[in-house]
Amino acid sequence: MSENHVVLTKEERERLEEELNDLKTVKRPAVALEIQEARSHGDLSENAEYTEAKNEEARINGRILDIEQILRVAELADETKLQSDVVGVGSVVRVYDMEYQEEDEYTIVGFTGADPMQMKISNESPIGAALMGAKAGDVVTADTPAGPVKLKVLSVGRASV
Repeated sequence: MSENHVVLTKEERERLEEELNDLKTVKRPAVALEIQEARSHGDLSENAEYTEAKNEEARINGRILDIEQILRVAELADETKLQSDVVGVGSVVRVYDMEYQEEDEYTIVGFTGADPMQMKISNESPIGAALMGAKAGDVVTADTPAGPVKLKVLSVGRASV
C-alpha cells in the first residue's frame, strides 16, 4: 500500500467502514470477555486460552489501526469524473496479451478490492499501474515478477455499479 496515494472505490470504502464497525462493536468486546474469562482460570503463565485471546486482541487492534490509517489517507475514486476512454480506478479494461495471444478483461480497483480470481486488479499492481491512464489502442508494458508483460488496450469502459 502506498500511504501517500491510496484510491478506493465507494464500495471498498463502505466495506472497510463496515469491517471497522464490526471489529470495534462486536469482535473487540467479545475478545475482551474471552480474556476476562480466561483470567478467571488462574495462572496466566500456563493458560493457553488467555494467550490465544490476547493474540486475537492484538490481531483485532492491529486491523483496526490498519483500516483507520487507510480511511484517513484514502482518496475516493470519483466515478462521475471517470473518463470512459481512459483507464482509471473503476474502469473495465479489455486487453490483448501480445505474448500469449489472448484477451483478458480486468476491472481496476483500489488495493483493498483486488481479487485476481475475479479479474479485479489493484491500480497499484504491476498490470494495474501500467494500465492507468491508457486508452484503447495503447500498448503498455507491465513489469511483473514473472517478467515484462506487453498488453494492447482493446477497450475501456466503466464498471457496472
